[in-house]
Amino acid sequence: MARRSGQSGSIQKEGNWYVVRYWKDVAGEEKRQRVYAKICPISGPGKLSASERERKAKEIIAASGVDTQEYFDKVVKQSASGVTFRQQAETWLEGMRNRKRKPLAPSTIAGWSCGLDIWINPNIGDLPLASVNNAAMKKLVGKMDEGGLSPKSISNNVQIVKMVVASAVNEQGDELYPRKWNNEFIDMPVVNNQRQPSFTGDVVTAIIRETEEQKYRVLFALCASSGLRFGEALGIDVKNISPDGSNIKIVEKAWRSERHNFLKTENGKREIDLHPSMATMLREYMEKRTDEKWASKTDLLFASRNGKPLHQSNILRRVLHPILEKLGQPKCGVHAFRRFRNTYLRNFTSTPPGIYKFWMGHASAETEANGSVRAGETMSDRYDKVAAERGLRKEWAERAGLGFEILAKTLVIGRNGRKPENAPLEAVAVSA
Repeated sequence: MARRSGQSGSIQKEGNWYVVRYWKDVAGEEKRQRVYAKICPISGPGKLSASERERKAKEIIAASGVDTQEYFDKVVKQSASGVTFRQQAETWLEGMRNRKRKPLAPSTIAGWSCGLDIWINPNIGDLPLASVNNAAMKKLVGKMDEGGLSPKSISNNVQIVKMVVASAVNEQGDELYPRKWNNEFIDMPVVNNQRQPSFTGDVVTAIIRETEEQKYRVLFALCASSGLRFGEALGIDVKNISPDGSNIKIVEKAWRSERHNFLKTENGKREIDLHPSMATMLREYMEKRTDEKWASKTDLLFASRNGKPLHQSNILRRVLHPILEKLGQPKCGVHAFRRFRNTYLRNFTSTPPGIYKFWMGHASAETEANGSVRAGETMSDRYDKVAAERGLRKEWAERAGLGFEILAKTLVIGRNGRKPENAPLEAVAVSA
């Protein structure tokens, strides 16, 4: 709008008249039209001087209102009234996919796209964008509730709708369809007691005991002993593991068959310090890993036969969920390992908060880009440089222990011949 304000127009001769030509936005047209209006006769009664013609031209343009914000908004809204929610959602999603400021993870985009495809577009996708209001949202929430979605899933999809509607803006960046969303009228379900499954130490021990393939035994044990997000664990490069296996640098993650050189948050870039028994298990796995055919195709610690990152869904379906069913445990995701580690460090050990928050990739509070302190952050938080205290962290990794047992599969000779037996690795610590 700024570039369309303050027009002086162009005064020209048109037949027997002086006219002023200027630009005008027209509903339904992407480009402005050139229009004109008569100022005065070229000669005879009513003729104006040059300065008077300029003054009159400005008055004509001002009277037309083409330079006002109100006129521009009205015209743009009329033009946008034919845009459906589905069309605006495509524009919004593409913008989110390519934005430079705070780029989004592909997994986030995939989640939004899934919500649009399955629930939102089938119900309100063909409505004019201007008609997506509290009444339309109420109907959508009702459909999702009837479909059995959890309150959290409904809330996530509702947030997508709000973002799409808010994404329609004018040239000043102001919303074309500002909304005051009314949760009472919409009958939004309240999100509370959200299911966040976590394992106990005994369950983690049993999972590792029942996992046959070494790759997955090490993966599960590593997640439970470090609190890594699963994508971080699947993105570990062997070059970022110390020779003794006690320290891992987390600098990238994996999602589906892709490696990403960015993490969920800036605090995700960190080092993980492992208990000696976990370090031993990891070191032994790395020694045997070099004999695997896929190892020559990738530097990933864990990978498929073609050297690609492992798929989380495959690990759940083929490995973890069958084991949980065998153990009589409810089906859940791998994030339960991370919740176990966080709970154990916070409540069953005396590990300093600065250390276990560093391991978990959590922050006491974020800081502004210019370094100023945000609400909730203390100067102590900012001065805590535990990242540089590797010796201290290593000491606490050993003192804190694992909270579970690592049992090694060994072959023993019995009365009936050779058979596998679970035996504990040395130096296993299960308490603070």
